[in-house]
Amino acid sequence: MFCAKVKEFLSQNNIAFTDRNVAADEAALNELEKLGYMTTPVTVIDGEVVIGFDAPKLRRLLHIN
Repeated sequence: MFCAKVKEFLSQNNIAFTDRNVAADEAALNELEKLGYMTTPVTVIDGEVVIGFDAPKLRRLLHIN
């Protein structure tokens, strides 16, 4: 549910993103584990990690008013 919200938020704000499915992509799962997380969604913006759907943090990191 939160993955869809993040994707919708990014799309509505015309932000390009790469969607990685950790259930179907072992490399994506390994990257998630290396970040130290075992939950989704995890959004990385300029090295900053956003867990779940945190609109205020996404807005701040993406400089969206």
